[in-house]
Amino acid sequence: MADRNPSQQRAPRQNNPACSVASLLRKLHAHSPNPIQLIGLFTLFVSGCILLLLTGVTITATILGLIFFAPLILISSPIWVPIGIVFFICTAAFLSMCGFGVVVAAVLSWMYRYFRGLNPPGSGQVDYARSRIYSTASHVKDYAREYGGYLQSKVKDAAPGA
Repeated sequence: MADRNPSQQRAPRQNNPACSVASLLRKLHAHSPNPIQLIGLFTLFVSGCILLLLTGVTITATILGLIFFAPLILISSPIWVPIGIVFFICTAAFLSMCGFGVVVAAVLSWMYRYFRGLNPPGSGQVDYARSRIYSTASHVKDYAREYGGYLQSKVKDAAPGA
């Protein structure tokens, strides 16, 4: 280890400004975007600026409109509030009717396919529930028949003349 050849040792690095600038430029060139990426970035920048401008114009117009029409809105509010309530109720009723109509149409369509034997989704569950209800009802009927006679015989034992 101590016998190192001085020719094998590295010379200390010199801080040459021209060398560091060239290496920096090589690194930047290696990581630079291609022309398609530059066009996409430029398009994104232009679109963002246009949308920011339109947002500013919209907010400015809204505030100026509220300032200009605030006295008119305040004076006519006794008319607008009931009209707004009636409009809201009518809109809610209309949308509810449309929703109920869609539900009824879907249920009728499902029932039509079920009774025609076309096996719509969920028909297996309906058939299983129907068989469970039928078997439970038959068990209750048998139980009532069995214990109803038992109770009636007990009543006759308690009151022989009845």
